Amino acid sequence: MKTAVPCYYHLDVEVSPERVGQVRRILAAHLRFWNLENLVEPVCSGAEMLLRAIDEHASDKNTSIEMWWNHQHLITAVGGNDHALRPDQDLRTCLQHLAATSDGWGCCAADTGAKVIWFSQRARAGERVPLVATAPEPITQEGLEVPREIMPVARLARPAERASTTYGVLEEAR
Repeated sequence: MKTAVPCYYHLDVEVSPERVGQVRRILAAHLRFWNLENLVEPVCSGAEMLLRAIDEHASDKNTSIEMWWNHQHLITAVGGNDHALRPDQDLRTCLQHLAATSDGWGCCAADTGAKVIWFSQRARAGERVPLVATAPEPITQEGLEVPREIMPVARLARPAERASTTYGVLEEAR
């Protein structure tokens, strides 16, 4: 059986207006390499909006971008080091865009106090499919029956007899 190897990419960047376009092209290249051409636009536009907002609102421009692909979900996370950046106020339009274009998103704090905003896209390589449980397929091979030990009926009856006898003794003692 062939197993899918998860893909991971990490990029540290100091955000500036000219770097935003470069980061978009880098992310697009990795998505194409992973055969995710259909996710290039939503992922790159979401990351680009977050980077532009960080460039505009954050005092610390050092940012980390990570992408994880497990052959079913692509998760993109953008983490800024600015402790004063408030996602609920400074990044409101970005978060609304992410909510509209992604399958899931969230914001959390890192151990260092930095903010991490992530969003996910569901897809398989080359096609976008919803996560639906598939019906099990019948097995075409005949299986071997496992040999079982045959217990005599008398051995099976003994524990039940003991339990009723013990219960009867307890009833008589009352």
